[in-house]
Amino acid sequence: MQAQKLTLLQLELLKLFSYPINNQQLADIKNMLADYFANQATQEMDKLWEANEWSDDTMDEWANEHLRTPYHQS
Repeated sequence: MQAQKLTLLQLELLKLFSYPINNQQLADIKNMLADYFANQATQEMDKLWEANEWSDDTMDEWANEHLRTPYHQS
């Protein structure tokens, strides 16, 4: 089995965590990372909305779709 190399992000985090930090600092860093990735996901969704010309009506249609497979009793 081949060992995987660390990503650039993992290497940077290891450098950061080589310094002592308290629990509040750790919580702050976790929140910053969560915010960053949430913003990235939002930007990607915005691109999809524009590319597909989705609207609030599209969301309403999706919310009211019935995608379940009907089950037939024999």
